[in-house]
Amino acid sequence: MCIRDRSLPVEYQPSERYQELFHAALDDSAARIAQATGVVTETVLAERGPRPVLVSLARAGTPVGILMRRWAQHRHGLDLPHYAVSIVRGRGIDANALRWLAAHHDPRDVVFVDGWTGKGAITRELAQALEEFEKSDGITGFSPEIAVLADPGSCVRTYGTREDFLIPSACLNSTVSGLISRTVLRADLVGPHDFHGAKFYRELNGTDVSVTFLDAVSARFPEVEDAACAQAKELLAADRSPTWEGWAAVERICAEYGIHDVNLVKPGVGETTRVLLRRVPWKILARAGAGSDLDHVRLLAEQRGVPVEEAADLPYTCVGLIHPKYTRGATGADGKAVSV
Repeated sequence: MCIRDRSLPVEYQPSERYQELFHAALDDSAARIAQATGVVTETVLAERGPRPVLVSLARAGTPVGILMRRWAQHRHGLDLPHYAVSIVRGRGIDANALRWLAAHHDPRDVVFVDGWTGKGAITRELAQALEEFEKSDGITGFSPEIAVLADPGSCVRTYGTREDFLIPSACLNSTVSGLISRTVLRADLVGPHDFHGAKFYRELNGTDVSVTFLDAVSARFPEVEDAACAQAKELLAADRSPTWEGWAAVERICAEYGIHDVNLVKPGVGETTRVLLRRVPWKILARAGAGSDLDHVRLLAEQRGVPVEEAADLPYTCVGLIHPKYTRGATGADGKAVSV
C-alpha cells in the first residue's frame, strides 16, 4: 500500500556528508559484506532448504534479502522467492502479509531476514507477534528465527558474522532501500484488510543508491565464495545458541549511566552511526582497543562535539547514547538534529 498522507515524517535529501560516508564505507566493506552474505545464505540453505522463502523485515532487512537471493542464484542457480514485510515496534508484524504468505507458501519454508541485531528487540518482537498470530489465526509453521548479516549482540543463531562493523546501508534511509519509507500502521490510513503502508519518495530518485549498494557487494561474490562456504560449514557444526550478551550489556550501561529507557541506548557500529548522523547524541562508548572500524565514528563524534569514552567488556565495537533530555522527535524542521 502506497501512503500519500502529508502528515508522515519527511525524509530529506541526503547531505554530502551522508553520501561520502556511505561510499567510503561501501568501498571498505563490500567484500566483507559479500562474505557475510554467503555465510548466512549457505547456512539458511543447509538448514531450511532446499527452497526457502526469504521474507525481509522492512526496511533494513530488504537489501539483505536481495543480496541473499543473489547469492543463491550465483552459487546454486536457485531463484528463491523474496518478499519484504512490515514489523512495527510495539505493534507487531503485518498479520495480513502473514496470511498472504501462508496462502501462497508453506510457512515452514519462510525465513525472516534482517540487516543486523542490536539489543535484539526485533527478535523478541517477532517471536511475540508470531505467537499471537498463531493463537488468533490458527496458522502454524512460521519460525521466529531471524537470519541476519551481523549479530554482534548474540541474539540469533543464523548469521553471517558476529563481528561489529559498519554495514553501509546503515548510513542512509530510503535511498538505499528502494526509496521506501519506514512502514506505517495507522487506522486512518491502513484498513483492517490492508497490508501495512509505506511512502515512496519519488523526489529522492536522483540520490538513490539502492542498486549501487547491491551491485557493489554482489560483484565481490566470486572472490569470497570459497571462504564463505568454508566458514558456513564451520558454523553449521558449531554451537550458535544466542547468549544475549548484547542485551545484558545494554542493561549494564543503562544502570551505570542512569538511563531509564533502553531505546536511548543504540549498540553497534551501524546504530551508533545513525545516532551521530540523525539524532541528538550524548556520548559514544568505544570498546578499548577498537581499531579502524571506528575511524568514521570518531570523525563524526568530533564534528558533533560528542565525547568518545572507552568502556570495558563491550560485546560491541561501540555504543551510541542518545541524549536523555530529548525524545525521538528532537530534530529540527529541516531534519537536522537540534543543538544540545
